[in-house]
Amino acid sequence: MPDPLRQVVTDPRVHRRRPGPPDADGRCVVYWMQRAQRATDNPALDAAISVGNALRQPVVVFLAPIPFYPHGNLRHYQFLFQGFEELATALARRHVGLVFRFAPDHRIEAFADEVGASLVVGDENPLREPSVWRERVAARLRAPLWTVDADVIVPSALLEKEQYAARTMRPRISRLLPQFLAKPVTSRARVPWVTARRVQSRLPSAQIPDAFPVGRNVSPVAGVHGGMAAGRAVLRRFVRHRLEGYATGRNRPERDGTSQLSPYLHFGHIGPRTVAVAVRDADVPAADKEAFLEELIVRRELAINFVRFNPRYDRLDGCEPWARRTLDEHRGDVREYQYAEAVLEGAETHDPLWNAAQRQMVQVGWMHGYLRMYWAKKILEWSESPEAAMEIAIRLNDRYELDGRDPNGYTGIAWAMGGKHDRAWGPERPVYGKVRYMSFASTGRKFDSKAYVARWLGDGERR
Repeated sequence: MPDPLRQVVTDPRVHRRRPGPPDADGRCVVYWMQRAQRATDNPALDAAISVGNALRQPVVVFLAPIPFYPHGNLRHYQFLFQGFEELATALARRHVGLVFRFAPDHRIEAFADEVGASLVVGDENPLREPSVWRERVAARLRAPLWTVDADVIVPSALLEKEQYAARTMRPRISRLLPQFLAKPVTSRARVPWVTARRVQSRLPSAQIPDAFPVGRNVSPVAGVHGGMAAGRAVLRRFVRHRLEGYATGRNRPERDGTSQLSPYLHFGHIGPRTVAVAVRDADVPAADKEAFLEELIVRRELAINFVRFNPRYDRLDGCEPWARRTLDEHRGDVREYQYAEAVLEGAETHDPLWNAAQRQMVQVGWMHGYLRMYWAKKILEWSESPEAAMEIAIRLNDRYELDGRDPNGYTGIAWAMGGKHDRAWGPERPVYGKVRYMSFASTGRKFDSKAYVARWLGDGERR
């Protein structure tokens, strides 16, 4: 086995879902691009190029947006499509081809047979539905399927099991980080892809065709653009203008001092390693860099670890036993307020801070992380049961957040409602039991809540 091929096989980021060596008699290596939609800092694409070079075969990316993605709608698909236009040019710089198709011609198995794939490389996705898709594809492919952990810095497999909390995750991540946190090296395919006349491909476009089947009940966010170039521009602005002071200012929702990179990380338009290296090398105080890297690496990868190793990540029974017990003990407590999902969705509760957070999410597809905790906890307080609360929170989060349908979202809701990665708190309170409590008064004292409410509700809607 050639050394470059052996290096790929033994890389802990690589999972051999359909085992077997690449077919040396195949015509090309196919990269089935889904979660990591970028041409640089993409370990899955790098693995495909390494194998192609070892076999002296060209590499082609197969990109086919999946219709009716679970919980996806026009807001999410528009952001996704905006990243398509620049892919062909960016991949061509690496001598890699791109074939872009729509349903019903979106199946990787048929495409792999069509081009004579020696190997299919995919990117990992720990969420339930995409993971099942990969298992089904592996069973139907003729060629081997290897998937690559492309959206974490430390490979998930090296953590071995579900980690209890950030304090158990942090030392493991810290020990492995020097091995994987290096500036990405961009290699090229030695054999360029030459499109055969019989291989049909559409021209990637940022416009969603009218006939493309997608829910259109939530509008795109005005002024926010997806894609690799947009993601890099957001990163540059953050490093230059908001990273300094991040350690103390990140929990001020009225100031929008966060990176605003979460949608780009979710859609794979920028890699976490690119972000981490830019922050690590920035000329700002160490405390600001450390605070951001804690959230980007430890907290984000803790969320991915939770989803990867806990199949019940979006249900209450995936949360901590102590939290489930205490919530069950308070199941019959009287709720002072109880709201139907439609009332919550319309931001029509008695709580102006909660309404402002909900309004922000609906309008711009984003909510400050500190308020996301408050938002979820109040849904727990105002719902008929913890199970119903979690279902409502997930539906609203996934419907409106640009970075919905993501491990971070599911983990945040599980933390807020089910004590995930947290501990029991006292004294016990109605409804919450020992789950950490947040109130309008205490939360509002930590930042300028009046300014935040005025921004998203206006003076006439405050109560």
